[in-house]
Amino acid sequence: MSSNSSNSSASLPIGVFDSGVGGLTVLRALKKALPHEDFLYLGDTARLPYGTKSGATVARYALQTTRVLVDQGVKLLVVACNTASAVALPGLAEAYPDLPVVGVIEPGARACALKAPHGRIAVIATGSTVRGAAYQTAILRLRPEATIATRPAQVFVALAEEGWTEGPEVEAVAARYLTPLMAEFPEGRPDCLVLGCTHFPVLAEAIRKALPEGVCLVDSAETTAESVAQELDRRGLLKPGSGAGRPVGTVRFFATDDPERFAKVGEIFLGQPLDLADITLVDL
Repeated sequence: MSSNSSNSSASLPIGVFDSGVGGLTVLRALKKALPHEDFLYLGDTARLPYGTKSGATVARYALQTTRVLVDQGVKLLVVACNTASAVALPGLAEAYPDLPVVGVIEPGARACALKAPHGRIAVIATGSTVRGAAYQTAILRLRPEATIATRPAQVFVALAEEGWTEGPEVEAVAARYLTPLMAEFPEGRPDCLVLGCTHFPVLAEAIRKALPEGVCLVDSAETTAESVAQELDRRGLLKPGSGAGRPVGTVRFFATDDPERFAKVGEIFLGQPLDLADITLVDL
């Protein structure tokens, strides 16, 4: 479809939800890829982390958060949470058959499947994502011959939320995680390393320093933003208008608990200050 489609839905914002603030790395990538689009972001901060909950509970939470965004009016939903992307997409598709939904796992899997010439792929994520094998399943669907090694890197989450994103201490943690993971591949070098948690992109530079030369770093936030742009274009849902004078899109934030902490920690992941006045507290 043409990006100039007259579809009235094209003027609606894009909805994004996560269990907390990590999904703001996805929003950051979306804003960069689609600077003129409007966004609604919901962080379910009252019930994080999703990774410690059962799949049925996460699927229920995803439906509840999506309802808030749908009631506001959105043209596409981004599930900016690895845990929810792994378990909640079928339920969302059933509940909202006319709403396009993009998760963070499939785009990352597609990117590394294309960028791994020898099919050697490493994945770091939270413990729950690793145990659920969502990335492994998605990658093997595309590259059945792939060799995949995974490692949980939970400490990265805490470092990211504290704003400790660089320096010798962070690099030491990265080396502690990645050195044994690299050793699982021939010559100690996979083709790609997938950042399988939305917290991890803010640590990308420290992670790169712990990798052998030539290993491709796949940022699931960036790959998700690319998929969203393609999906909007395919459906004729890109925001109307063109030209240098187009205004930059707006963002409205929703949190289910403690907007002040959301603003403080969220700044790390979004890469810019968050105004408390822009955050609405919602009760699910």
